[in-house]
Amino acid sequence: MRVEPAHQLIFGSLSRKFFTVIVSSHKIQYKEVMTHKAGFVNIIGNPNVGKSTLSNELIGERLSIITSKAQTTRHRIFGIVNKDDYQIVFSDTPGVLQPKYKLQESMLHFSKSALSDADILLYITDTVETPDKNNEFLELVKKSDIPVLLVINKIDLIQQKELEDLVDFWKKEIPRAEIYPMSALHKFNIQNLYDRIVELLPESPPFFDKDALTDKPERFFISEIIREKILLNYQKEIPYSVEIEVQEFKEGPKRTDIRAVIHVSRDSQKGIIIGHQGKALKKLGIDSRKEIELFLGKQVYLELYVKVSKDWRDQDNFLKNFGYEK
Repeated sequence: MRVEPAHQLIFGSLSRKFFTVIVSSHKIQYKEVMTHKAGFVNIIGNPNVGKSTLSNELIGERLSIITSKAQTTRHRIFGIVNKDDYQIVFSDTPGVLQPKYKLQESMLHFSKSALSDADILLYITDTVETPDKNNEFLELVKKSDIPVLLVINKIDLIQQKELEDLVDFWKKEIPRAEIYPMSALHKFNIQNLYDRIVELLPESPPFFDKDALTDKPERFFISEIIREKILLNYQKEIPYSVEIEVQEFKEGPKRTDIRAVIHVSRDSQKGIIIGHQGKALKKLGIDSRKEIELFLGKQVYLELYVKVSKDWRDQDNFLKNFGYEK
């Protein structure tokens, strides 16, 4: 007759697996049990330092839109990497800035919240920005007791001596941080950073289903694709004054029909988005549709409309509707 296990002994490498010793009436059985690790890796830093580029590379998927303009990312976007024995939840956040209107206050809230719910902080700076920019936020990072991996991005733009000086600066600024010089654009040193993240993950069951890639729905990424094309095709204030609302999303077996509204802050901006004889809006629709078809993997019929939602960036009802509620 089988005797219930009397006790368990745990030994071996805790980061990978442990062995459970089961004592029975007949023999000792060794059963290999895999441990699972999971954690939130929150990516923070100032605007335009390459957070979204690095995030996409670490995830292995293009989830965050990327342009050369600052403040491209407005929301907090989870990108999930699943392996047999671990799950990494990368969180891309808006660049830290001094808010001028309520939309930017919400963006800053997303960035600050990333300091409180992370298992690992990925602080991104680069070789271009002033190192001590946004000292107030940097002080919050210093006070945090979460492990900090500090990435100095765009090292391909400077000489070795300049890089050494930057490394020395950050060693003094955040002594407990591990520093990773990197070029996310050229994929230099990304694998070493990724491997270290896996080492630092705490033991935990997965937070999301193991087949999940992100926490955002398809509608969100469609609106982001359209907004990216506006960032690329329009200049000055226009890209920062628009928000995309996907009002209709009908999936068919071969084609998806989408209707989206481009909200602008002022009447003059509506005319610029539409362009002479509607040519600018037509080009925007063509560029967006091609990208959306690649994203969805099927034919798309896209309708775009432009609507004046006066000063929406400072209106609580609009911000809540667009997902910026604090």
